[in-house]
Amino acid sequence: MNVWGSNPCPKRRDKLYIISEILEIAREGVLKTQIMYRANLSFTQLNDYLSFMLKINLIDRKVENDKEIYKATQKGLEFLQRYREITELLKTENENGRNNVKVPPPHLLKRNPI
Repeated sequence: MNVWGSNPCPKRRDKLYIISEILEIAREGVLKTQIMYRANLSFTQLNDYLSFMLKINLIDRKVENDKEIYKATQKGLEFLQRYREITELLKTENENGRNNVKVPPPHLLKRNPI
């Protein structure tokens, strides 16, 4: 399931896009498998991203009822907001509002209080 829009198989997602996708999925706290399926990542890819994101404090891991829950940190939510702002700045009027930059759909670009 692609949280960014209707195109289930974009040509190629860059790393910042995938990080922002993981943060969006983990806003309220989710299981590792939920992130893997919703972000359409392999187990290896997911582990690499989560390891990196944990290291730089974009996401937090907690154990609740013997289950590992991953949740975006305050720093992660700030990253997500800045990512949205940057993608909004990169939009252009030509090519249906896109400039070869993968921009999340408008409903995910709305400003959410952090």
